[in-house]
Order: sequence, then C-alpha cells, then structure tokens
Amino acid sequence: MKDDKSEQLSVNTIYDRLLDAYGPQHWWPAQTPFEVMIGAVLTQSAAWTNVEKAITNLKKAQALSPGAIRNMPFSELSGLIKPSGYYNVKARKLKSLVYWLGENYSDDIEQMSAVKSNKLREELLAVYGIGPETADSILLYALGKPLFVIDAYTKRIFSRIGLTNEDDSYNYYQKLFMSNLATDVIVFNEYHALIVKHAKEACNKKPVCGGCCLSQICSHSGKI
Repeated sequence: MKDDKSEQLSVNTIYDRLLDAYGPQHWWPAQTPFEVMIGAVLTQSAAWTNVEKAITNLKKAQALSPGAIRNMPFSELSGLIKPSGYYNVKARKLKSLVYWLGENYSDDIEQMSAVKSNKLREELLAVYGIGPETADSILLYALGKPLFVIDAYTKRIFSRIGLTNEDDSYNYYQKLFMSNLATDVIVFNEYHALIVKHAKEACNKKPVCGGCCLSQICSHSGKI
C-alpha cells in the first residue's frame, strides 16, 4: 500500500485525468430530491436504463411522491417498478423508505436535509433495504451532503490501478477519498459520476486498456 502522500497524488491525479477525458457528467439525472431517493433504491443491482423505465412508470401513474407510494397497493407498486428487477424486494424497500420519511419528517425533505450528515446517515442505514451506498447516494445527490459514494465500479477501477484491494471495506474506500480530497459536494458528485462513466467506457469487466486515460498509472494495463 502506498503512503499518504502518494495516495493523495493518485486520488487527485485520477480525478484530473477522468475529468479531462470525459468532461462534466451532470449526474444525478433527476428532477427532484425525492426522485433521486427513489432512484437510489431502484438502481441496486440494476442498469440505469431500466431504472429510468421504472421511474417513468411511476411518473405516468402520478405515483412519484411519498404519499402515493405509501398508499399504493403493494402489487401495483411492484408492477410499476418491474423493469428495475427484484421488484417485490424493491417495492418493500420503497415502502419502508417512504414510511420512515413520513413518520420522521412528515415527507418534508427540507426538514430532513437540515439534520447533520452523520445522524441522518445512521437513520437511513436503519431503514430496511438502505445500505451504505444507497444512503450515501441519497445524502450526496438528493441532499447535497458531502459523503463520497463507493460502488463496485470504484472498487474495480482503484484495485486495478493498484491503489487498493478490491475486497477492502466500504469504509476504507470512503476514507481514502474523503481524507485526500477537499470536502466539496461538487467534486464528490463529479468524481463518482466520472468513475461510473469510466467503468462503462473502458474499465468494464473485460477492460479495454488501449486508449484508456489511466493506462499510464494503472498496474493492470501492463498485464494486458
């Protein structure tokens, strides 16, 4: 493992290279904070294109609100979100989320946003179906809280580069980013979006290392 100085250089260098290669990503694609929250649940183990189909179904049914999802029959909700996969489990997760939002914040996301990040994160993690990645996605993208989101793409890319091991914990990865980057919601947002973009364009399961913007600093590229 590299020392703190080289970690900082690597984390920032990777960000600069990704931004130069792909430009700003303008992520997360949603019209409201609540839509972000719903998308953060639906995107679990799902391609975003399928999540968009599920969200479109909710919009057409005028069901993209806490009250509508809370009052909707379970079977109807699961049918609307079917394109996202695991629809029965995800329907239960959405129900749990909106019940929590209603009971604790009266469906008021501004009130929810006023709570300190650490406390709100603990509350979200106690909701059925909300793990660290989903909680941090809600905090960062819906509420503008400075929490860096870690996903499978992040682990894949950074372990291939040689900065981490893929089986390092979520907290380890998050600390790596948050300790070596300025606490900036815009940077956290953009960096994670760029990681997702790079994983889809080059560093997929079978990497396309030719022309990769990170090949000069990536340990894996020399093995191809």
